[in-house]
Amino acid sequence: MSQPVLQTDFPGLNLMARGKVRDIYDLGDTLLLVTSDRISAFDVIMNEPIPDKGFVLTQISAFWFRQMEDIVKNHIISTDVADYPAACQPYADVLAGRSMLVKKAKPLPAECIVRGYVSGSGWKDYKASGSICGITLPAGLLESDRLPEPIFTPSTKAELGTHDENISFEKMADICGRELAEQARDYTIRIYTRARDLAAQKGIIIADTKFEFGVYEGELIIIDECLTPDSSRFWPKDLYKPGGQQPSFDKQFLRDYLETLDWGKTAPAPPLPAEIVEKTAEKYREALFRIAGIRI
Repeated sequence: MSQPVLQTDFPGLNLMARGKVRDIYDLGDTLLLVTSDRISAFDVIMNEPIPDKGFVLTQISAFWFRQMEDIVKNHIISTDVADYPAACQPYADVLAGRSMLVKKAKPLPAECIVRGYVSGSGWKDYKASGSICGITLPAGLLESDRLPEPIFTPSTKAELGTHDENISFEKMADICGRELAEQARDYTIRIYTRARDLAAQKGIIIADTKFEFGVYEGELIIIDECLTPDSSRFWPKDLYKPGGQQPSFDKQFLRDYLETLDWGKTAPAPPLPAEIVEKTAEKYREALFRIAGIRI
């Protein structure tokens, strides 16, 4: 296990942005995405790193990007540090396994969420209105029930520290342009459907997931991350039982712990006990092994 990386600072490289998890460096014609071991919950970044998390997210994303190349192109140029520009080489030890050299795409100003099961904020919306993002669903669904068909439920892209807002497809079309919105919706459903079927063979239910797309050289491509425990709800298939929350291989474990605290879900984050940090790390490692066959 490598030393946890809470954040990176690389003299000589231009830090363009620091997100909840990723540090993004502008290399001119390309971007360097470095996935730290930071973890957020309820849009608040925790103070403690989760060991190996950045490695897990990078390797799972790379696995899924490869699986989906015939559906949609992705932003990866290389995940091999030897291929990176010379200015990156002094930091090879930190970058190895947790970074990607990527194309500089113009991101769509909406997040593309697909739900195959009714859970999380979708369950709250369904209980309140019988619908999610304006899509009316069958009456009588239980929490965690599988939906008859996957549904596309986009959201706004919130600034760091604020909450995303679910929007209708029509609203997304207004924001992004109808053609790009329809293309993103089509890619989202197709990627999810393939991933759901592949993951089921490995004992994992993908309940829902979130993608980001961008325009590169006039073409819509998938960017950021792909089907990771941060962007998806992964449930163990053998323990699946509708009618409540499910055990998971994602950060739901951390969310559930935080729900037991008297905390207002705003910064500063409460301290995390060592056993919560390690249990969360174990869930990420298990997801990597189940999905990509990589054991760490």
